[in-house]
Amino acid sequence: MIPAFVNPAAGSAHEVRAALRRHGAFDVFEVPADQVTQAVRAAVAAGATRVVAAGGDGTISAVAAAVARTATELAIVPGGTLNHFARDHAIPTDLAEACSVAAAGRVVTADVAWLNGRLFLNTSSVGLYAKFVRVRERMEPRWGYRISSLLAVLRTFWGVRPFRVAFETSKIERDYITPLVFVGVGERELKLPKLGGRVAEGRSGLHVLIVRGRTRARLVALAFAAASRGSWATSRTPHLDGFLVDHCIIEQRHSTVAVDGEVVILESPLHYEIGRGALRLVVP
Repeated sequence: MIPAFVNPAAGSAHEVRAALRRHGAFDVFEVPADQVTQAVRAAVAAGATRVVAAGGDGTISAVAAAVARTATELAIVPGGTLNHFARDHAIPTDLAEACSVAAAGRVVTADVAWLNGRLFLNTSSVGLYAKFVRVRERMEPRWGYRISSLLAVLRTFWGVRPFRVAFETSKIERDYITPLVFVGVGERELKLPKLGGRVAEGRSGLHVLIVRGRTRARLVALAFAAASRGSWATSRTPHLDGFLVDHCIIEQRHSTVAVDGEVVILESPLHYEIGRGALRLVVP
């Protein structure tokens, strides 16, 4: 039996748990979010060659932290709101189909990244987006995800506050005053309809985007340019700098960072590192 880890506090926990049990190939463990990584490490130490992360990107990230750079395979049964990582790797969001893939899919390698030793799967950011997530989380219990997201965009945009950051790689050292630094695992696209999603068959690395505009008017111009022309075209304008790197250091006063849609407090400087092929991922 394949150990499958479910966060009992997730909104979809009941449906995910039922789908896993119907399939019959899994031992289902309900583990709180703050104990998932430890529980998976115990399963790996006990000899598990494949484990299942059943939930959203937060649960998947916690399980991945325990199996990255090991021989243990990671299978996914998506149960989150957006399921970015699962969608990026063509894992079905239908629970029955996802269970079948988790039990008998093929194995590929997948990239992840680390921020100050914390694994993340999709994106991290400093500044505007971290504030957006914090505002959205406060509104979400009352208004729901979609309305809260819209209201948070408006409130965050109105309160744009640029800050100073130092950006460093093995070849580059630059200082910026910016409202937003974005770091994606793998090459990213800002052009509609991708809007921050992975580029299909894109290049490996950390895709770092640093906004140069200090005012709301400049940000509006940047948003329209990125949506219509794409991130690399926009990065050749004065509005945005873009880099594809293996590692980088970002030093700034703010300690609030968004990591895979979750706001966390980390000490500066922020050390980012790509983990090429660090996961053995089960896919269709």
